Amino acid sequence: MKWFWIVLGLALLSCKEEKKVGPVQNVDTELGLYQEAHRPQFHFTPHEKWMNDPNGLVFHQGVYHLFYQYYPEDIVWGPMHWGHAISKDMVHWENKPIALFPDEHGYIFSGSAVVDTNNSSGFGTKDNPPLVAIFTYHDPVGEKAKKDDFQTQGIAYSLDNGDTWVKYEGNPVIKNEGIRDFRDPKVFWNNKTGNWTMLLVAGDHLQIWQSPDLKEWVKVSEFGKNQGAHGGVWECPDLFPLKVEGTDMEKWVLLISINPGAPNGGSGTQYFVGDFDGTTFKSDQKEHKWIDWGTDNYAGVTYNNVPNNERVFIGWMSNWAYAQETPTEKWRSAMTLPRKLSLQQINDKFELFNYPLDSVDEIRGPVASEDITIGPKLDKSLTFDHFNKSEVKFKTSSRAFSLDFQNSSGEHLNLILDSEAQQFILDRSNSGKTTFDEDFAKNVQIMPIPDLPNGEYEVRVLMDWSSVEIFINHGQYVMTAQIFPNEFYRNLMISNPSDMELKLDTFTISPIKSIW
Repeated sequence: MKWFWIVLGLALLSCKEEKKVGPVQNVDTELGLYQEAHRPQFHFTPHEKWMNDPNGLVFHQGVYHLFYQYYPEDIVWGPMHWGHAISKDMVHWENKPIALFPDEHGYIFSGSAVVDTNNSSGFGTKDNPPLVAIFTYHDPVGEKAKKDDFQTQGIAYSLDNGDTWVKYEGNPVIKNEGIRDFRDPKVFWNNKTGNWTMLLVAGDHLQIWQSPDLKEWVKVSEFGKNQGAHGGVWECPDLFPLKVEGTDMEKWVLLISINPGAPNGGSGTQYFVGDFDGTTFKSDQKEHKWIDWGTDNYAGVTYNNVPNNERVFIGWMSNWAYAQETPTEKWRSAMTLPRKLSLQQINDKFELFNYPLDSVDEIRGPVASEDITIGPKLDKSLTFDHFNKSEVKFKTSSRAFSLDFQNSSGEHLNLILDSEAQQFILDRSNSGKTTFDEDFAKNVQIMPIPDLPNGEYEVRVLMDWSSVEIFINHGQYVMTAQIFPNEFYRNLMISNPSDMELKLDTFTISPIKSIW
């Protein structure tokens, strides 16, 4: 195994050269842009100011577009615009100018974008089909007057692949008959009916609308008044088909974000598996299902028009319980890593898996592995500089272990698999800066893992300067959480609480390269 430590040592040296700046809180003054305190190094963040929900996710002419809720004047929520970034690999991003600005109809809230291939809208031509953005208008004057019709739906189009946009002169295309929370249109081409389908959330349930041209819309069905979690307002719907892996069966998956009411507090995203006949979605699902059990993956939706019909998902890596209080100064909020969604049937239940795209592997540094064995009731300590820009991955058949990431300030992030309770636990209560919010400070997140398969499974931990993403069994169970350590974690204590040997096969620690 000597070769493992030689290669790992080279990786450490490269990280140490990069790390001359010292603790996290000092990097801003010494390295500058995209090196500020807690700035993610391989997740998308805006150049500056406030960001929340991903919007308008669409692939067109070789480019992945990421639009997002943006306030360019402050690092707290304000009058919403659509910010814009593009990527060719979903890993490296280029910031673009603001795409959509507020107007006389209101702020520009969340929505989606489509490629109008057949020019059904008439905004472009057959040879140059338009990108069409569909979004919610939020009228602050109507809201202040305590009216219930202050959210309507508008559209805009682009003929230069998203660089510039023209708003439709007939906006809004869907008015509001008195629903206070009436927003977040997700639109897709419906092959079953040969027209456009729009999903809209209406307070506590989903509405489904249809249109031949993206301008004239008719409501055709509803879903969810008596199904799913209802601890808060429904938001950011998405609906798409997936083949059940290993079968010819196709099911439809509905995503609904909810705030509050998530299993570990605040904001979260639930999903339903069912059937869609072109106008109506039905699901016999009784239990609540969550795409991510961590506290910091919200408002996520999938890309339209992706090659090979793959389902690529991105979420907002924050939580409305404390989103405006996190300890950053130049910018606020990041997106999750892009993830591929897949559907499997386990113990007669349909489970939605989400796992990082293969392109994430391309930013890993030197990779070496070894097999680790830890005796009963014993620990093993590993040093790496630094874990806050790394991937830790291994395979195991154990049902009991803990991974405790530590720094010299006594801060630590503890990840625990509890075999007796059949739970995975993320404890960030002493992970670094936590006192900016009471709920964040006391937060210990719990994820049930009742259907973890017998035998060996994979554990993958991706940690950035201010986040951790955990994928168990290739995305069967997932947790995403923000962390704000005052120093990088440099020590990993692996503990075996059981009376049996703990075996971690092909254990790797890999540095992650900055995308900036």
